[in-house]
Amino acid sequence: MSATSKISRPEDWDEASHVVSDVYFPHTLTPLSRSKATNTVAEAVELGPVKITHIGWGADVSIRSDHPGAYAVNVPLSGHLESVTGRNEVLSAPGSGTICPPDTSTLITNWSEECSIIGVRVDRDHLHREMSRILARPDIQLPPQIDVTTENGASWLALVRSLLKQMLESDGVLNNALVAEQLSGAVTTALVLAAVPDDGAGVGCARPRIVKRVVDEIHADPSRAWTAADMAEVAGVSVRRLQEGFRDYVGVSPRDYLLDVRLERVHDDLLRANGAQTVAEVAMRWGFTHTGRFAAAYRRKYGVAPSEALRG
Repeated sequence: MSATSKISRPEDWDEASHVVSDVYFPHTLTPLSRSKATNTVAEAVELGPVKITHIGWGADVSIRSDHPGAYAVNVPLSGHLESVTGRNEVLSAPGSGTICPPDTSTLITNWSEECSIIGVRVDRDHLHREMSRILARPDIQLPPQIDVTTENGASWLALVRSLLKQMLESDGVLNNALVAEQLSGAVTTALVLAAVPDDGAGVGCARPRIVKRVVDEIHADPSRAWTAADMAEVAGVSVRRLQEGFRDYVGVSPRDYLLDVRLERVHDDLLRANGAQTVAEVAMRWGFTHTGRFAAAYRRKYGVAPSEALRG
């Protein structure tokens, strides 16, 4: 679940670009000076859907990336970044960070020679799910820039820098898969609270009672053979009204929410399994009756087959 990697003193720009692509995002690199690539530094630690990196090129460069499937938050520790995404032009220096949306072309027109960043990559679906849970509204978007001089922003940056340092220097408990999973949630929650202004638009807004009733019942008994009618009965509304409520305030359908909860329960059990149980037995315990569809859903969410998680 967790992994660490480092690079120093690559031989040329192709090698430097290739390694940074592996640890962060695929990109097109354009050096803006005659400087050599030997001053490039890239360090990374992985926490499931979250990756924390420290990257510096040691030269003025330009970078274009579409950030496939994930958000990038680039916080300069020194120097500056000039970026363009659509109509948004963002200049970030120490105290601020650029937020690059997923699957959207972003051009860093100037990554200055003295600039090194803390870069945080967060999988799109993971972040959207956490934003929906935290803010109770799916329509709120991350801004193009984060202020890390605020109390929440500074705390988030301190957290990711501390995790990066400790995980690079030690193979201790922070690299344990169970701990790493919890840490990814903490990093994401702290990011949302730091990036989204607390103006009453979403933070702390309660979900409608009909949605909360069903969410509570699903968490209490996810293995139950839930039907749409069962959920609507718990909520005391029609199936259509319940689906509308989930779409507006959770961002997914009741069935997809149930699937997500079941997958989380299976995932926890597989990581804790002692070898006496099979994947099929664990899946059945949490309400999955079709092993093929379960395995496909598990791989989409966690990036590995359930059998790999069990062996791990």
